[in-house]
Amino acid sequence: MSATASCERILLAQADFDGELDAAQAAEMEAHRAGCPICQAAYAEMKRMREDLRSSDLYRRAPAELRRRLAAQPAAAPVPPTQPRVAWWRRPAANFGMGAAVAAALTFLILSPGQQSMVDQVVAGHVRALQPGHLEDVISTDRHTVKPWFDGKLDFAPPVKDLRDKGFPLDGGRLDYLGGRAVAALVYEHGKHPINLFAWPSAGNLDASPTFAERSGYNLVHWVQDGMMIWVVSDLEKTELGEFVRLWRAAS
Repeated sequence: MSATASCERILLAQADFDGELDAAQAAEMEAHRAGCPICQAAYAEMKRMREDLRSSDLYRRAPAELRRRLAAQPAAAPVPPTQPRVAWWRRPAANFGMGAAVAAALTFLILSPGQQSMVDQVVAGHVRALQPGHLEDVISTDRHTVKPWFDGKLDFAPPVKDLRDKGFPLDGGRLDYLGGRAVAALVYEHGKHPINLFAWPSAGNLDASPTFAERSGYNLVHWVQDGMMIWVVSDLEKTELGEFVRLWRAAS
């Protein structure tokens, strides 16, 4: 492959590796990458860098004088190999900025869903959604518009409820990705405070009462209802968010 070869979707490959794409974008990028050797090479390079970051082989060779003094100690420390391995940051990047690739690899290590609790994932999804243009894929206060929008995009029908007359209007919805699967994200509002409600099918059939959590200044509530796993997150006060949960659970 030519060193000057490029692909207009190379940055999306980086975002996909970092887990920043929504479910629909991730699926589209996966299909593109299957036929694009440039994006395949970029993805493989990021995986190699991630593995290097996890290894214990990242070191700087000690100066000769320091090695001599260490070797003279009674309990001598092992001397690094004579030929140092090529450090990961010296390897050629696959047709994209190395600085961006390093950032992607670091972010993967910090934010990988496999290394986070669900609370952390929900908060991260909420914060990500607050970035400009990320809150809704479908913007509507009508649940009869929002609910059908998910048809064909998810393998389940999310529960969409209208609480406008209770002071918690529906603003819209979007696709998101939590716990290793695509989920529905419904967006409500109260006093200009956005509320993200994530829903997907529960693995079990038993309902579970709401439990509260707090992380990074955000309040969260989790419960299981009518076969659906529900997570709600917002910067609302706990009592106000609890009222939203009570009203949502009671609504049809």
